[in-house]
Amino acid sequence: MLTPPTVMVTYWRRCGSSAGEKSNCRYGRRKTAPLRSRLGNSRVATLALQLARHNGFFATRLYYNKLANHRPPMTPRERWMAMFRGERPDRVPCDYWGTAEITDRLKRDLGCASDRALWQRLGIDKCVFLGARHPRAKEDTWHLPSLFSLFGIETRPIEYGEGLGVYEEIAKAPLANAETISDIDSCPWPDARDFDYAGLRVECAQYHPEYPVLGVAYEPFYLYCRLRGMERALEDVVANPDFADALMGRIHALFEAIVRNSIEAAGDLFDFVYVAEDLGTQESLLMSPRAIRRFIMPRLAKMADVAHAAGKLVFHHDDGAIRPVLPDLLRIGIDVLNPIQWRSKGMQREALARDFGAGVVFHGGVDNQHTLPFGSREDVRREVGENIRIFRQSKGYVVAPCHNLQSNTPTENVVALYEAVEEFGRC
Repeated sequence: MLTPPTVMVTYWRRCGSSAGEKSNCRYGRRKTAPLRSRLGNSRVATLALQLARHNGFFATRLYYNKLANHRPPMTPRERWMAMFRGERPDRVPCDYWGTAEITDRLKRDLGCASDRALWQRLGIDKCVFLGARHPRAKEDTWHLPSLFSLFGIETRPIEYGEGLGVYEEIAKAPLANAETISDIDSCPWPDARDFDYAGLRVECAQYHPEYPVLGVAYEPFYLYCRLRGMERALEDVVANPDFADALMGRIHALFEAIVRNSIEAAGDLFDFVYVAEDLGTQESLLMSPRAIRRFIMPRLAKMADVAHAAGKLVFHHDDGAIRPVLPDLLRIGIDVLNPIQWRSKGMQREALARDFGAGVVFHGGVDNQHTLPFGSREDVRREVGENIRIFRQSKGYVVAPCHNLQSNTPTENVVALYEAVEEFGRC
């Protein structure tokens, strides 16, 4: 006998709608519930709406799932991993990237006590980024190339957007005045053996297997620029190639050891290695494709090989207008491409999906230069729907902001982003 269709109802509870209930929540509480009936779909939908309203809820959308009656909802990690097996998850996965300022505000606005509670509230399939800690590091970040204190890099806080937030910018590059290869030893280099890999394993176990986990980060030219200073770094690739090779080689040797140690200690508890760069501006690459292929791409390829040999996936981040080197990145074997800043030159979504969609999972793509901070809820909803449609035939797509959300993005628009994933992302 055929199982009757399932009608899934997603609705929001009005805060204070029950007798005696008081709340200062502006956005309500989202729930998704299945209703099964031998009645026709339209009749079930009518009963669902009546039930929701009777219990102080108002329905925001209905969708029918006739094929998945016997399959429980996937976990966030299961949704991600299905894409890499060539399968279609029960819903398009979604992720969250945001600065500390907006994350704290969202937790306040939505009544969430922790980051994890925020992910659950919004239905986010968060990829958790972790990294081994170092006892000498002053910074507390998963992004190991940003442990500036280990390398003698001095920073200063710079406010942006009239108090919207703070970024740490380089105040002193320890190798700015280095002239010879031997000068590379003049800054304090950490020892890969001193990182707390046992602690990394403990942290990974807090999220695995419910969430996908990224366990170690490598971004060589990013660190090179902080050690050398941006101007001298770009001069080196043209006028001082031997020095550039030596410093890039030193960075790679350190991080290859860190990556191998991280995989040995906790590789069974994490899925991704971050093999990344920041090579694009709004209009073009930071340097010529020839220079990227000469100094950067071979190191990224080596680290991708280390990750793949251990059964890990490669998560690649690269901002801006990077279209000219996308074929190179796919050749070295990246598995995820983030953040898809489609307003940058040459990064049109349809062309990316057509030309590269068979070989990579796209991650990001919801514009945070215009749409998320300055658009309406409907603008956000429409863009999420467009992205899902455009990238649906690709190897995979993870809906996310096209970089860190900042605190000029209204809470309503963040909520609209993840509502739209539920609306358009069901398979």
